[in-house]
Amino acid sequence: MQKENQTYNIAPASRLDGVSEYYFSKKLKEVAQMNAEGKDVISLGVGSPDMPPSERAIETLCRNAHDPAGHGYQPYTGIPELRKGFADWYSRWYGVDLDPATEIQPLIGSKEGILHVTLAFVNPGEQVLVPNPGYPTYSSLSKLLGAEVVYYDLKEENGWLPDFESLEQMDLSRVKLMWTNYPNMPTGTNATPELYERLVSFARRKGIVIVNDNPYSFILNENPVSILSVPGAKECCIEFNSMSKSHNMPGWRIGMLASNATFVQWILKVKSNIDSGMFRAMQLAAATALESGRIWYEGNNSRYRNRRRLAGEIMQALGCRYDEKQVGMFLWGKIPDSCNDVEELTEKVLHEARVFITPGFIFGSNGARYIRISLCCKEEKLEEALRRIRRM
Repeated sequence: MQKENQTYNIAPASRLDGVSEYYFSKKLKEVAQMNAEGKDVISLGVGSPDMPPSERAIETLCRNAHDPAGHGYQPYTGIPELRKGFADWYSRWYGVDLDPATEIQPLIGSKEGILHVTLAFVNPGEQVLVPNPGYPTYSSLSKLLGAEVVYYDLKEENGWLPDFESLEQMDLSRVKLMWTNYPNMPTGTNATPELYERLVSFARRKGIVIVNDNPYSFILNENPVSILSVPGAKECCIEFNSMSKSHNMPGWRIGMLASNATFVQWILKVKSNIDSGMFRAMQLAAATALESGRIWYEGNNSRYRNRRRLAGEIMQALGCRYDEKQVGMFLWGKIPDSCNDVEELTEKVLHEARVFITPGFIFGSNGARYIRISLCCKEEKLEEALRRIRRM
């Protein structure tokens, strides 16, 4: 009798050869197993906000979930209330005017947006520019879709900003997209109008599309900025934003992109053939969350500031140094010269102190001497992590 798991010589698609299982998918299974064995691991790895959305957003969700007419398929373009909510939010906080009917596309999170934008703009064999270090999904999805990934360096000595002189010298004839992410993850480098102006100028001269991933601009940051605030940016730029980070809604899977109406229509061609609209009650609740005022954001950030202080003490206990000017929900630090390898350090911390910290190599070779600590952890857990590491 044949075994049930017999594969009958079936092979996976060759596109899987260039990618591996997402690091956090794999590592968190190990952490879960350690917890199942009673080891009580404190996770400082993933950037999943542990604080709730606004009370009004939750009330809107609950109230509308009772609507018997609200459980059907929703528009691929998102409901008008959500698109208007995003447009008003961009106008109020970024000073950017967007047409809610044609220049905004709600998304089931930014990962979905990376998939749709790549399918809409990049043919197999064409190139995309991806930051090193950077969000691993920029690379993995590009490879899965047959694009050629060309890395551009972000380095500490250059403030983790693109090296425009090096970019100018590259052959960009086959490049369709350039992925950027400011405020930056993992390095915490903030966005500035000057950086965005330079990126827009570069894109227009080179005939490529900048896709700026902008989910961190409200976390420990006094002045949120959008690349779309630069005159002419809509002609050559797409910007992602996310409710996950800014409004404590990671499990809701609600994000958006904004650009010119033509780009949005191309992306909608892809999206409408792949998925459907989100649950109506969630969209209405997200629109409510977008109405939050400065006091709500400041309350969120007051908790992050306390956590950031403790994360800095953990960095110091590990002998790591970091830039105090970082923004966002992580702390990025360089390991001491006495450490041979970053994974050697993070594995020691995991198995001896029972604290999970992210090694920077998962973001690219330029992260090989760095670690990242998430601030998405209660203060008492951070204090306990600090005690364990000091004992170690």
